[in-house]
Amino acid sequence: MEKMLPEDLEAKIEEFSEIGWVFLVRRSIMKKLEEIAFMEFFTSESEITEEEAIKLGKELDKKLVKWY
Repeated sequence: MEKMLPEDLEAKIEEFSEIGWVFLVRRSIMKKLEEIAFMEFFTSESEITEEEAIKLGKELDKKLVKWY
């Protein structure tokens, strides 16, 4: 079976064995899945194209930089 983690990362995890790594990984995966589900729901009926969304995002970034 292929190793899932590089050896240096495994060593760090073992060094801090008191941390609930399984819990942290599970929580991180669940959060990412929730984000994906939200984005799928949010965009499911959108009529905006990906190109338009990228353009709007860039414009918003510029305005935010100016504002701050």
